[in-house]
Amino acid sequence: MEAHQHSPDSSSEECTVLEAPPGKNACPQHAGKVADLYCSACKCALCEDCLPDHAEHPKVALSQALEQHRNKLQERLGAVQDRLPQISDVLSFVKEILQQLTNQRASIEEDIQSSFEDLHKQLDVRKSVLLMELEVTYGLKQKVLQAQIDSLLRGEGDITATCTQAEEALAGEPCVASLQVERELWERLGELAGLGLPCQPEENDQLDLVMETDGLRKSIHNLGTIVTTSAVASQSEAMGAGLEQCIVGHPASVTIVTRDKSGGACKSGNAILSAEVFTPDGSIVDGEIVDHKNGTYEFVYTVPKEGDFSLALRLYDQHIKGSPFKLTVTKTLEAELDVSPSTTTATNSAANATPSTGSSEGAKRRGKSPGQKKKGSKRASSALGTPRRKTQNPIEDDLIFRIGTKGRNKGEFTNLQGVAASSNGRILIADSNNQCVQIFTNEGEFKSRFGVRGRSPGQLQRPTGVAVHPSGDIIIADYDNKWVSIFSCEGKFKAKLGSGRLMGPKGVSVDQNGHVIVVDNKACTVFIFQLTGKLITKFGSRGNGDKQFAGPHFAAVNKNNEIIVTDFHNHSVKVFTLEGELVLKFGSNGEGNGQFNAPTGVAVDINGNIIVADWGNSRIQVFDGSGSFLSYINTSADPLYGPQGLALTSDGHVVVADSGNHCFKVYRYLQ
Repeated sequence: MEAHQHSPDSSSEECTVLEAPPGKNACPQHAGKVADLYCSACKCALCEDCLPDHAEHPKVALSQALEQHRNKLQERLGAVQDRLPQISDVLSFVKEILQQLTNQRASIEEDIQSSFEDLHKQLDVRKSVLLMELEVTYGLKQKVLQAQIDSLLRGEGDITATCTQAEEALAGEPCVASLQVERELWERLGELAGLGLPCQPEENDQLDLVMETDGLRKSIHNLGTIVTTSAVASQSEAMGAGLEQCIVGHPASVTIVTRDKSGGACKSGNAILSAEVFTPDGSIVDGEIVDHKNGTYEFVYTVPKEGDFSLALRLYDQHIKGSPFKLTVTKTLEAELDVSPSTTTATNSAANATPSTGSSEGAKRRGKSPGQKKKGSKRASSALGTPRRKTQNPIEDDLIFRIGTKGRNKGEFTNLQGVAASSNGRILIADSNNQCVQIFTNEGEFKSRFGVRGRSPGQLQRPTGVAVHPSGDIIIADYDNKWVSIFSCEGKFKAKLGSGRLMGPKGVSVDQNGHVIVVDNKACTVFIFQLTGKLITKFGSRGNGDKQFAGPHFAAVNKNNEIIVTDFHNHSVKVFTLEGELVLKFGSNGEGNGQFNAPTGVAVDINGNIIVADWGNSRIQVFDGSGSFLSYINTSADPLYGPQGLALTSDGHVVVADSGNHCFKVYRYLQ
């Protein structure tokens, strides 16, 4: 039989079933069949042979289903691609954290090496001193004993020689010729018999070493601690009534619980936490953060006026859960009964019902002129050396100029804190939230700025204090980095000091020996360092005693080389020797002459008068060197709002950081 063959391009009328090209809408269940429907219930393509098994299922055209799936895929792709910028930002941020961690590790390693090298040097010096002391002590005792031996040997020699001569004379025949010799020997023996020789030891053999090493070994065993925590902002949370509302002038508190990445509660403290209460216009009210050392923290703050505020809580510069919080501040009960603010404050001060917790910004008291509301506003001309104008109020309109607004550009500030003035006519401002220092002339002309935000040496993380060393170097208290940075006058980083010792340096100053005075706000301690970083001494602790502090802020040095410290929460100013002995204390809580509501900045004029920024009362007071009130500087023309740092310029004016108004002001001041 002959086989019937078809050419490749021929068609057969007998073949009536449509076969699908391979891979093109082919039914996955029936080979060679074309799928033209889609089962929505089973989510699969259907051909005509599949229909009996899906008779009761909802179906749509395959083309429609494919288009819908394609649209969903495109939508999902877009959503995932939208995450890429976020991931890129997070990646950059985490890399930055890793870099800062690496830099911090290198910095700590350097500190450890430096500290132990210094200890080695001190041990070597002490060893040399002990060896030298041993030699000197031995030499003195040896000299006494050797002199006694020499004396005894000489006596022994004389006696032996004379006795030998006497024995020889007695052995011979007595005669006239020997009579004279024997007489001389008799006299000599008489002298030797009465010879005073040191027959008792004139020294002893004691040379002992007392080396109390047990305590030292224990101290060395526990020397230094690497401090860290696993807390992350995204898991940490806050609680307490102070999150939502508080009463004007009354302390409010918030509890912060730190947690790790898995949500587990952290059990140790020392996390870097910051908290701010701020108004819509940018005015900031800081408070005090108390570390309970168990992973929880308490933020205590006082708001000076009513209104709507925001409370920002940040852990390692990132907002914790829910931050920033909306905060409503209402009037006190006394205010609702139409009691004046001044009467309320005076009553609270007299009763001492609730100590002010304070903050690092001010309470605005617009419309008040401290120089007009109280008696005693005249300065004694004998105390200041130069009489003022002969008017009823001798301090009229002392403001010369103000510089700054809220912002991040040059000549703009956000929460400015410390102020310093150099001998070459420069004003330096620690611009805390802008992480920089800005420099101006005495006339207010902007000259330069420097500072980069970060946690590595040479970077700044909330600079709060600034001072100028006689060498021209600029010294900056870096609150959040917990060290003091030293820059050249051109703003180039040179060194840091106090790392590992300081907890929250707020103010810095320089004494007449060129030593750096650091006021540690958190540790409530004053440290004195050499410019090399070597600690000379420290004094102070937390409390309300004469030699204790409660949130000290700034310091100045008078002509006697004594340290003047503003004790913020104790509402006083204290004067100490370089050894930490209290010389003078003045001030109490209130609004009267010589009283304070949390003093901050301080300076001393050439006559020894003390100028103090009174933060809560938003004014500047002047005292003589013994702490007696002299006067106010009139600020009524443009009221202060929480003054912070304060200094005397080289041309004799007072410059103050008006933190709440985001500017600094320069006032006339006749010395």
